[in-house]
Amino acid sequence: MKAVRLVEIGKPLEDANVPIPEIGLSDVLIRVAAAGICHSDAHYRGGISKIDDLPLTLGHEVAGYVELVGRDVTNVLPRDRVCVHYLVHCGTCEFCVRGLEQFCRSGQMIGRHRDGGYAEFIKVPARNAFTLPDEISFEVGAVMMCSSATALHALKKARLKPGESLAIFGFGGLGFSAVQLARVFECGDVYVVDINPAKLRSAVRMGAIAIDAKAADPVEQIKGATAGRGVDVALELIGSAKTMRQAVLCLGALGRAALVGLTAKSMSIHPYTELINREAEIIGVSDHLASELPTLLESARCGKLRFPSGALRIVDLKAVQINAALNALQDSIDHFRTVIVPSK
Repeated sequence: MKAVRLVEIGKPLEDANVPIPEIGLSDVLIRVAAAGICHSDAHYRGGISKIDDLPLTLGHEVAGYVELVGRDVTNVLPRDRVCVHYLVHCGTCEFCVRGLEQFCRSGQMIGRHRDGGYAEFIKVPARNAFTLPDEISFEVGAVMMCSSATALHALKKARLKPGESLAIFGFGGLGFSAVQLARVFECGDVYVVDINPAKLRSAVRMGAIAIDAKAADPVEQIKGATAGRGVDVALELIGSAKTMRQAVLCLGALGRAALVGLTAKSMSIHPYTELINREAEIIGVSDHLASELPTLLESARCGKLRFPSGALRIVDLKAVQINAALNALQDSIDHFRTVIVPSK
């Protein structure tokens, strides 16, 4: 089968032909219909996030058709439309038993610790396959498995309550989902901080208040818009020490800053004036949970979470196109996610 693989850190991905995976008794083989390109994939290629064993097929945002099922599989059938939970976990360690599989003692992330979805087929345990409703396209289903799922997890970790105000730093795939999912939480005002005028216009069309970080200090803009109070919750989705600090500084009393983006740089905080004196919180957000996916899929099925035409860009399963998309992630591009659709 065709695949696009990371062969050497810091180098472009390469086209490859590899065997179709053989499944075990509790596995499913999925014919990939769509695979999202995530900022994490750019981090893997660049060596920001460590990968131990190469070559590797990247891609942890996956949706497609069930091709084959193992003898012990009961939750899906061949030809079922499915999307894939990103983490293969043991199901028996103390974290898995508590439903916190992102800390599984032997967990393997698809597209990082084992071959992912930049290929024509992928093998996963059957419990990682979730039925994709007919109302949701494969392209949207794939993207939801990381950016939307992580946005939902971040809002839950931040304990967003009805009527509370929210600042979102970064309006890519996660931010696009976070604005819509925040409405499911019945939040109050939503402020979107970005530098891309087209993205800010999109945020306004979705009912958010645009904060142009190029025009002035976003913290001062948010404080001005809230009569000096600040916001109740801030999500940092960019992965910058600068915007992480801004997310903390824009909080009001008892505010919570949920940090989602990845960076190797440190952030400075003045403990008393910027944290303790306001009883503010800084919350780390690690991916998402399988138990959250049914809620997410239902939100998309009933139209509360949408990726309209123009929000997604489609590329082929070809290294040159995928590398170009990974390069573009370093810039603030107008569309919100790029999705690989293997040719039929």
